[in-house]
Amino acid sequence: MSNQNRTQEVLDQVGLNWTVREETITTESGIIVPKSKAIVREDTNTVLSVHGDGYFPYQNHQMVELLDKVSQQVGLPIHKGGYFGNGEKVYLQLKSNDLKLGNDRVEGFITGVNSFDGTTSLAFGPSNITISCQNTFFAAFRNLNAKVRHTKNMEMRIDDICRGLEGVLEEEKIMFEDIKKLSETKMTKKQEDWVTRTLFNIMKDVDMNDEKSVSTVTRNRLSRFYIDLNGELKEKGDNLWGLFSGVTKYTTHSLSKGDNSENKMFGTYGQREREIFKELVELV
Repeated sequence: MSNQNRTQEVLDQVGLNWTVREETITTESGIIVPKSKAIVREDTNTVLSVHGDGYFPYQNHQMVELLDKVSQQVGLPIHKGGYFGNGEKVYLQLKSNDLKLGNDRVEGFITGVNSFDGTTSLAFGPSNITISCQNTFFAAFRNLNAKVRHTKNMEMRIDDICRGLEGVLEEEKIMFEDIKKLSETKMTKKQEDWVTRTLFNIMKDVDMNDEKSVSTVTRNRLSRFYIDLNGELKEKGDNLWGLFSGVTKYTTHSLSKGDNSENKMFGTYGQREREIFKELVELV
């Protein structure tokens, strides 16, 4: 199969077989807005964002073609991909390593993200799924090379990306070692309290059992979280991995109906989740 056919096949499989175009922005009276342009998804005519004239989109087929070549070079197969919203953010995952943890398995992936709304340039980070409960966790994304920017002379060399991915794979290896240590460390009620307050942004001096101090919405979220947490502790043991798994179960399955991946990658709860993981790891 030719590289072009391979790229088209992957684009079709992951729902990214579309391009964007640039359009000038005009006022109702016909005045062209200077130094501005709209990024429009061509198949739906949806405006994904507005940028200055120094912004240049990196098309989906360019991303897939690049990562397909990287995949072949580093031996990590393309796993899945997709987009969020109307296509403002897109992602593609490479399958990496797994961690055997007792009777469970944590599957690792390298997730590459790009955006048309200016929230991120092409960036990569380790992510994983705990198979028993399908909980997902996304570590922080990072730009692998200063050239991976939305500029006119955007240049991405395969060998540069491959070298950068070596660093991401090393991060994954460390993350797996940390997860193993968490699973071997008994948790305390004090740690559970801190995790709960961090996840829901509740101040230390607030009594979480006081109806006057905690809103009904937050109390409902806490109730759902405790159900998820107790389930994970029962399955994984009274340890820090069970505690953190309670967090990822809530953010994956209970935060809101449907797919919570965008929030976990880019949103507030994803940031809190990463903060919790970092702090728990420091305890072991």
